[in-house]
Amino acid sequence: MGSSAETLEFQAETRQLLRLVIHSIYSNKDIFLRELISNASDALDKLRLESLTDAGLAETDTTDLHISLEVDTDARTLTVRDNGIGMTRDDLVDLIGTIAKSGTASLLEKIKESKDAATTEHLIGQFGVGFYSAFMVAGKVTLRTRRAGTDSGTQWESDGEGTYEIQTVDGLPTGTSVTLHLKPADSEDGIADYLSESKIRQIVKRYSDFIRWPIRMPIERTDTEGATTRDITTLNSMKALWARPRSEVTEDEYSEFYQQISHDWQAPAETIHMRAEGTFEYEALLFIPSQAPFDLFSRETKRGVQLYVKRVFIMDDCEALMPNYLRFVKGVVDAHDLSLNVSREILQHDRQIRGVRRRLVKKVLGALKTMQSKDAGRYAKTWEQFGRALKEGLVEDTDNTETLLELVSTASTHDPDKTTTLREYVERMKDGQDTIYYLTGESRATVENSPHMEAFTAKGYEVLILTDPIDEVWVDQVPAFDGHRLQSIAKGQVDLDESADGEKATDAEKAQREQDFAALLPWLTTTLSEHVKQVRLSSRLTTSAACIVGDAHDVTPTLEKMYRAMGQQIPPVKRILELNPTHPLITVLRTTHATNADDSALAEIAELIYGSALLAEGGDLPDPARFTRLLTDRLSSTL
Repeated sequence: MGSSAETLEFQAETRQLLRLVIHSIYSNKDIFLRELISNASDALDKLRLESLTDAGLAETDTTDLHISLEVDTDARTLTVRDNGIGMTRDDLVDLIGTIAKSGTASLLEKIKESKDAATTEHLIGQFGVGFYSAFMVAGKVTLRTRRAGTDSGTQWESDGEGTYEIQTVDGLPTGTSVTLHLKPADSEDGIADYLSESKIRQIVKRYSDFIRWPIRMPIERTDTEGATTRDITTLNSMKALWARPRSEVTEDEYSEFYQQISHDWQAPAETIHMRAEGTFEYEALLFIPSQAPFDLFSRETKRGVQLYVKRVFIMDDCEALMPNYLRFVKGVVDAHDLSLNVSREILQHDRQIRGVRRRLVKKVLGALKTMQSKDAGRYAKTWEQFGRALKEGLVEDTDNTETLLELVSTASTHDPDKTTTLREYVERMKDGQDTIYYLTGESRATVENSPHMEAFTAKGYEVLILTDPIDEVWVDQVPAFDGHRLQSIAKGQVDLDESADGEKATDAEKAQREQDFAALLPWLTTTLSEHVKQVRLSSRLTTSAACIVGDAHDVTPTLEKMYRAMGQQIPPVKRILELNPTHPLITVLRTTHATNADDSALAEIAELIYGSALLAEGGDLPDPARFTRLLTDRLSSTL
């Protein structure tokens, strides 16, 4: 028994908004069930809390709080029921009637301004009308509810058009039930068969698997003899590991969960479990894999972690929570204070989300630093898999440059079999050395055999060997480590000039050399002006006749190739040809030029010296056919 139904009209703007919700706003109609289950979960949470603080609810039974899904195929209804806090008539008008409040006009205006569907969904969620997504799949919705601690209940019913009915109903159980009178399945309109057990299981698994309360559904089974049984089945796992204290979760559980979300058969290399409280609460469970995925460096690779709001799944690959260089990190972030309908675009500009991202990044980098110091072997394997991606952070993430530099592990001339960190390099630096030397190249063999290495090898200076394409970029972005400047031995001036006894060459000796070559160097600069901007003497060569170097801020040839491969045309960079003043070929060239500067063969020899230096560093000859002809002619003339 109860009062007669009272029929009320929606306001004009509310009818307009309802039409938008039903026909335009949600591109994925499956989320109606996510919304209703989330509301039911909130009602259970509120009852649990209020039963502890409200003396009037002390006798309320909270031993079996749950959500039920009930299907009636004959009536074509789907009911979502909970035994939570429930609502009074006033609550119902206030909460379910949110759509008719004064904010409606403002919401409509924002929807009109927004041309992006994802942003529009966020606006709908922001104004608290997710309940109305039920009208996307139902021709009529009936809601029955009774507030815990009260005697009478209330029924609300509407077809989502012009009116709704509300009345008092006696004899209702505590809690809320929402019955959807379903529209026929329509694949063109995106309406699935929501009476199907498999479809309901699929939606619950995707969006509500980690809701803390059991989601139950009666399942009918017919055996081989035709007998029908009806069993109550729990559809969700409720195993939200991130919501449990770390001390209560086993490594096997972490590993199983990681494999579930990453589709990786191996255990993770590192597990990061954290909880943040305060103005923006969230839990996070992150994993660093043991092995890099095959598409780690593919442009199409998806990145980011899964985002939940109060255990309700929101999206895969939430890029706003993890930078590109940490795209290999897998896991879950469960935020407590976001809308269920938050969009990717809104997340990108949300101040609190940016704060969460900063803390997650620091946590991941901190875990790697701890692994590096406590388990060098495991860290070496992790760096081997993800080091190239991590070095991208030296270009992208200036806030964490120092931490990333500490993590860098690279080959060097110190040990042919082991990598070194920058910290270890600094600890081994020679007395008086204040610069970290490095050389980039396509491979270790190319770098080790480079003419630029000769003097450094001979005089015992360690050189970092950088062979990843990203190395060409980050070394120009990072000026120093721990106060020590990073310098390419193929760029700028390098003063390693020593005399035969190992002492630094005197100013007088340097001046004499400059005087000896005073005529040859400008002549060579003019002769090779099409290819180089300067020819000068070198202190970095011991056995090679010449090498090519760049100015301190020049783009390297490898980086120039990378830019052009990406379709970015940059002006050709002329570099510097350095000569070894003690090499027999160079001394003969100087003598010949001094005695017969008009000899036409000198220009050809100059071209050969330049081409040989270019080949020695792995460069491309501007005219291979001409170089080959000059070399052949010169060899023939000597026989």
